[in-house]
Amino acid sequence: MARGNRRRIDVEPGERRRQLARVALLGAPTAGVLLALGLAGWLGWTRLVEGDALRVREVRFVGANRARPEDLAELCPVKPGDHLALVDGDLVARALLRHPWVAAVEVRRVLPPALEIRVTERRAIALVDLGGLYLVDDRAEVFKKAVPGDGLDLPVVTGISREDWLAHEDEMRRKLLSALALLDRWSERSLDRREPVSQIHLDPQVGTTVWAGEEGVEVRLGQGDIPDKLARLERVLAAIHAEGRRAEVMHLDNRRRPDWVAVRFDSRSAPETARR
Repeated sequence: MARGNRRRIDVEPGERRRQLARVALLGAPTAGVLLALGLAGWLGWTRLVEGDALRVREVRFVGANRARPEDLAELCPVKPGDHLALVDGDLVARALLRHPWVAAVEVRRVLPPALEIRVTERRAIALVDLGGLYLVDDRAEVFKKAVPGDGLDLPVVTGISREDWLAHEDEMRRKLLSALALLDRWSERSLDRREPVSQIHLDPQVGTTVWAGEEGVEVRLGQGDIPDKLARLERVLAAIHAEGRRAEVMHLDNRRRPDWVAVRFDSRSAPETARR
């Protein structure tokens, strides 16, 4: 008979059963361990999810000063009793950023089960008159209508209408940024110690005018060269105060003689003069 026609010899049926039995005996401990682990995992997960072990006991707000914790708690979608593992930090942050004073939010899960929310608040540095007074932060973001309860004594920026702000917000924000930069330079030169700014008026034709000091001296800065003009202003103010005089209006907007400062004194001082 040819090789290709040989038949394969079958294993004896009894031997096959014995082999299967040995395999079953060898695999039984492993299957038992896996079953036990699976059961333990299921029981543990059920206890953690349905039990109280990871339930939020407290929602804490850190860094909140202007924003009241009770207002933040009302906005927060997570409440005591919610499951800590199911907290959506991004959802919490988005909800709290709806508060006008809140600039940034960091959410942390801590043990014992609690939610710690660190809040970074906006820093109001000026008011802007847009048909009503609004708070402005250091990025020229108009974030809140001012109310007496805010308790802030801030310089007011005028010359931007509400209509212009709504129609040309990007352009108006650049103007507002220029006013805030002026405040920074005013402070850098320590002018705020002698004559703190009460109002900055922006005019497209005249330029920038500042009212400063307790008696409201009017400082006409005009357009451009603000750092140089403030340096001249500082020198002239020092000289005027050394003489015991008070200025009523100070002109630093002479385009033909930009290095001159014209001063009009109040009625108790000498007549108008010009200083270099």
